[in-house]
Amino acid sequence: MTDEIRKGLAGVVADTTAVSKVNPETNSLLYRGYPVQELAANLSFEEVALLLWNGELPSATERDEFVEFERAHRRLDDAVRTAIDLLPTDCHPMDVGRTAVSVIGANDAESEVSTPEVELRKAKELFAKFPAVVAYDQRRRRGLEPIEPRDDLDYSQNFLWMTFGEEAAPEVVEAFRVSMVLYAEHSFNASTFTARVVTSTLSDLHSAVTAAIGALKGSLHGGANEAVMHTFEEIGIDPDESREDAAARAKAWMEDALAKKKKVMGFGHRVYKNGDSRVPTMKDALDAMVEHYGRQEMMGLYDGLEAAMSEAKGILPNLDYPAGPTYHLMGFDTEMFTPLFIASRITGWTAHIREQRADNSLIRPVSAYSGPDERHL
Repeated sequence: MTDEIRKGLAGVVADTTAVSKVNPETNSLLYRGYPVQELAANLSFEEVALLLWNGELPSATERDEFVEFERAHRRLDDAVRTAIDLLPTDCHPMDVGRTAVSVIGANDAESEVSTPEVELRKAKELFAKFPAVVAYDQRRRRGLEPIEPRDDLDYSQNFLWMTFGEEAAPEVVEAFRVSMVLYAEHSFNASTFTARVVTSTLSDLHSAVTAAIGALKGSLHGGANEAVMHTFEEIGIDPDESREDAAARAKAWMEDALAKKKKVMGFGHRVYKNGDSRVPTMKDALDAMVEHYGRQEMMGLYDGLEAAMSEAKGILPNLDYPAGPTYHLMGFDTEMFTPLFIASRITGWTAHIREQRADNSLIRPVSAYSGPDERHL
């Protein structure tokens, strides 16, 4: 009997998880049982992180203690800044994120300790420090001096402060917070499974996260939010253009791209069959940014591409589609979009690392050999 081969492990149930699932009955992504759209509407990103790590919503005391901890651990050590400065400014920011996490881990006094308490501390510190990695890297690429974190601002406020050097408007902070919540976790995707494989060998948390970043860098997994903006830029962004005119140009572009069988990122999802449940919430955040910045042409481009794809293929947007233009309007460089994904997904990755560690079995599948039969010299 020939073993069934499932390329890419498609449809293979590799393990159980209590971290998240997509409920097929409601088409909702659930974090620890809670629909992500409800979490995005009601909780801070810090509270959602605690939910993912601990399995339950935090008490007020737990929340306040974590907020105090996070604000005290935001600054990058000099070793991390030095390592970042050694990297060329024309390398992809994902390379910087990967290197920074590795250096943070190497400088951790308990780098080889993987008890539940130590791993939770490491996860919290990585959560606190990674925004400074993104902010530092964007500013150095622009030839700007780094900006120190502020402990009087919440996570999202401080992230934007360190990146742009000014306090962001409440609407911008809210849209950014929503994006962080929506990107935080998504079950056994490629990068999360990578983190679990590395953890299963009894390697350390920072190694697992570094490997996950490597997986996320691949264009078949991460980078779609960047690709969406590259599409917008290819079509042409004109702030003086009307929404209707921008939509017409985008629709024509998409029709031509589909006729040429060009792959267009930001649409479709392997898990969702009836549309990505995160999109409406993120689309509301994009609407708020379009209104805040007075950039109706961006929504025109969005509308035109979406309409053409729906009419031609019946394929709906995924989370990356509204997230890309949202980050663009905030002022993030396009190449920083996937590192923003890292900042959020650190929560999900580390929740899975802790879950894997708690009931570990080495992940070591077998292969069906397809080479030549035994032969001799």
